[in-house]
Amino acid sequence: MKVLYVTFVMVFIDQVTKLWVKGFSVPFLHIRHEGMYYGQSINVIGDFFQLTFVENPGLAFGVDVTDHAKLWLSLFSILASIGLFVYLYSVRKQSLSLRVALAMILGGAIGNLIDRVFYGAIYGYATIFYGKVVDFFDFDFFDFQIFGRTYERWPIFNVADMCVSIGVLILLFFYKQHQQEHKNIAVTNDQNIELSGETLQSGGTSDPTENILESEKLNHDESDNREEIQN
Repeated sequence: MKVLYVTFVMVFIDQVTKLWVKGFSVPFLHIRHEGMYYGQSINVIGDFFQLTFVENPGLAFGVDVTDHAKLWLSLFSILASIGLFVYLYSVRKQSLSLRVALAMILGGAIGNLIDRVFYGAIYGYATIFYGKVVDFFDFDFFDFQIFGRTYERWPIFNVADMCVSIGVLILLFFYKQHQQEHKNIAVTNDQNIELSGETLQSGGTSDPTENILESEKLNHDESDNREEIQN
């Protein structure tokens, strides 16, 4: 499944950008990057687009949850990622748009999952499964209210969030095409089942290769009989 390269690239970009923002060190290689301090903003396009370092403690839009809920959220993210991988494998012969969309969603899910599962233990502020997701893309679009909170700027997000959003948009954009593919596959499977049933009822075999070999054998026998008659 070459489309998994998309997943790998998305996870790689997501983690590299997060490490650049949060900072990291590799003592045995004498590598140390300080990163940004929490809450720091760097103007990219004035106030419209900034890089702002925050950490999401729970759900989307910065909604915090209990430690018990964080554990279940991490476990659910693991199961969801496994489910996405299995489904991606099951549609490996379908359209490229569907596979790329699922690969991007999987990459986004894995990217944020790494934060939740490992970042707390790596950076020493929590145990495994209780980490926080690193966010930094900060846009000022318009004010809006959700979950009882008023936001003056768009909720800060990361590369993994972008991957999930773009993947979902691709699925919606090609929805009709994907539905038609499912119908075509279902019709083809039904036709194959009917042909197999008819072959078995007629005393044949459901294996196309065996049918071809049997036909060639009959043709060869008929040719030998004609030669004997001529002689």
